[in-house]
Amino acid sequence: MIEGEATPGRGAAFAARELTVRFGGITALDSVSIELGAGEVLGVIGPNGAGKTTLFNVICGFVQATSGTLEWKGSTLAKVRTNRLAGLGIARTLQGVGLFPGLTVLENVMAGAQRFRKAGIASALLGLPRSDRDERALRERALSMLGELGCEDVAARLPATLPYPVQKRVALARALVGEPELLLLDEPAGGLGADEVRELGERIRSLRGSMAVMLVEHRVDLVMSACDRVVVLDFGQVIAQGDPESVRREERVLEAYLGRGAGGADSPEAPA
Repeated sequence: MIEGEATPGRGAAFAARELTVRFGGITALDSVSIELGAGEVLGVIGPNGAGKTTLFNVICGFVQATSGTLEWKGSTLAKVRTNRLAGLGIARTLQGVGLFPGLTVLENVMAGAQRFRKAGIASALLGLPRSDRDERALRERALSMLGELGCEDVAARLPATLPYPVQKRVALARALVGEPELLLLDEPAGGLGADEVRELGERIRSLRGSMAVMLVEHRVDLVMSACDRVVVLDFGQVIAQGDPESVRREERVLEAYLGRGAGGADSPEAPA
């Protein structure tokens, strides 16, 4: 039974149903059920160790669930291979940046657009015209996305030469360039200043309606301002979900944060 509903009228694009994950004697997720509507922005928060990253890792195939199912656009996701995610219309950012250090910024973003490549490996090896056209199209797509995020001037640089906030924008560009239908954002505000967090919030809100977004984030202020709905995990269980204001006032949510001496749910630095 799903404990919450996707935004009315949008339909459920993604669903986790009774998802349980155990590592030995530790239960990381305990019968977690979540729905995410097409075009909806869903925030997932909770104290450290609540199971948020485990949830993402199950969706991406890094971790296999002990029981329960995942559904994407009406079909069951079973034993998903991470290299198939882009083809399924799913993209993810990592808690760090996860950029390829030996590739330029442009090449990193082009790697995120591979689902649009039409020419096969043989065409590329033989240098056939179709492969050249493919490469130009991917390059233009990547440059356009870098431009949208204000990073076109660093396209030729290596990631390590850039300030961390710029690396974060490049990582987001790589995720967005593939035009995903489901975007998983894993702590995208980590290491960012207040102005950069506000800019990120505006970017996330701009995605509403064009793709489903699931956001795991420590910055509760960002989650509350950017998301249509919020799900709260604690000790691997869903303890609350609903619109941001309702969740903010939920007694069990306040207890989960205040009980750890980490600041209330209203605190912008409260752990998630």
